[in-house]
Amino acid sequence: TAIHTIAHLFNVEWCVDARVNNSDSYSVALSKFEDKPGETYLNFAEKKIKNPEGGLLVAVTRLAGITGIVITLCLILIITSSTKTIRRSYFEVFWYTHHLFVIFFIGLAIHGAERIVRGQTAQSLIQHKPKICWKKIDEWGKIKECPIPQFSGNPPMTWKWIVGPMFLYLCERLVRFWRSQQKVVITKVVTHPFKTIELQMKKKGFKMEVGQYIFVKCPMVSRLEWHPFTLTSAPEEDFFSIHIRIVGDWTEGLFNACGCDKKEFQDAWKLPKIAVDGPFGTASEDVFSYEVVMLVGAGIGVTPFASILKSVWYKYCNNATNLRLRKIYFYWLCRDTHAFEWFADLLQLLETQMQERNNADFLSYNIYLTGWDESQASHFAVHHDEEKDVITGLKQKTLYGRPNWDNEFKTIASQHPNTRIGVFLCGPEALAETLSKQCISNSEAGPRGVHFIFNKENF
Repeated sequence: TAIHTIAHLFNVEWCVDARVNNSDSYSVALSKFEDKPGETYLNFAEKKIKNPEGGLLVAVTRLAGITGIVITLCLILIITSSTKTIRRSYFEVFWYTHHLFVIFFIGLAIHGAERIVRGQTAQSLIQHKPKICWKKIDEWGKIKECPIPQFSGNPPMTWKWIVGPMFLYLCERLVRFWRSQQKVVITKVVTHPFKTIELQMKKKGFKMEVGQYIFVKCPMVSRLEWHPFTLTSAPEEDFFSIHIRIVGDWTEGLFNACGCDKKEFQDAWKLPKIAVDGPFGTASEDVFSYEVVMLVGAGIGVTPFASILKSVWYKYCNNATNLRLRKIYFYWLCRDTHAFEWFADLLQLLETQMQERNNADFLSYNIYLTGWDESQASHFAVHHDEEKDVITGLKQKTLYGRPNWDNEFKTIASQHPNTRIGVFLCGPEALAETLSKQCISNSEAGPRGVHFIFNKENF
């Protein structure tokens, strides 16, 4: 866009200068052609007004200039609102600004309709050859080898490139609209610590796989906004659920709409209407394709693994004999102890289930408190010998600081030789870069040996 715009600025400057006889004789001669009998114009700058006024007049009076300004402004707003700061802190700005793409594509389709970029026609080039005639300006139209040159503009072609994608987009919007109109029933709202709520819902014909996500709209909060949330339920359950952390205006509005700000019990008929679109797939769906997996969740990024671990638990309850997955290494990195509370119950269920079936080694998990240093952790050191961890209530003791990923990968590689190990992350980009490098450096070069396959989902 920048190159295109700058090129046109030079082009407009050249055309205006040529129109006011402030250019070379060849350009001035070409600019004198008008729509007279036997002539076609080349220079789109109609009025003899010097730069910069003449250039500005062309920009704000010609269709190409007006649409060019509009679509460039749209593109600038779309790009700037895509920055991480805006998306995180002002999601509504990001959401609404991106719908300027409709104006952008309309402007792009009609941008060339005026055909101001013109050139000599193919037929005229045969009769009036520029390499010969540019030195005989005064003789154009007077001698046989240099007749009056004829010019034309190319027809607009952009619409041919965008009509297909726009048609597909329209079809997708119609499908999403139809799906969003299907009735969704909220069966339960659970308030968890650390300003997290759980919505359990039912929808006719809803089918999901582990780790997938849905788009959710609450018309009571906003009639236009759709927000993505990872499903925390398992496919084996007769409902689907999401966990939502209250971190912005929309989530705060949903929190209040569900009556979570009130202490008394809320009747089901008072719950807000919810629209759901999805589910949509993620890399986490492939978790059961590996014999050994590493699951790494950071903070609320543990949600897709809640679905996976629940599904594993249900499969064990049903004595699944065809389960390819033989070992799970689960890592959860979190800054605050409060965030553990809603997830600890699931880990306790899994812990108990595996012990009852004499398969306690199936799930190896490590919980890291990254926001605590050793001095803070020392207050809990006196309870280290107790059977259960005083923070999570689990038998596995909580660790402090961050994992030494190099040691973790080398240990797992030594325990599972000649194995393809799936590494699944739901967390920030910095952690994704670290794990990606570890997967590469700890994988063996040959077809046999240990291979770490990295899959990521950033939030």
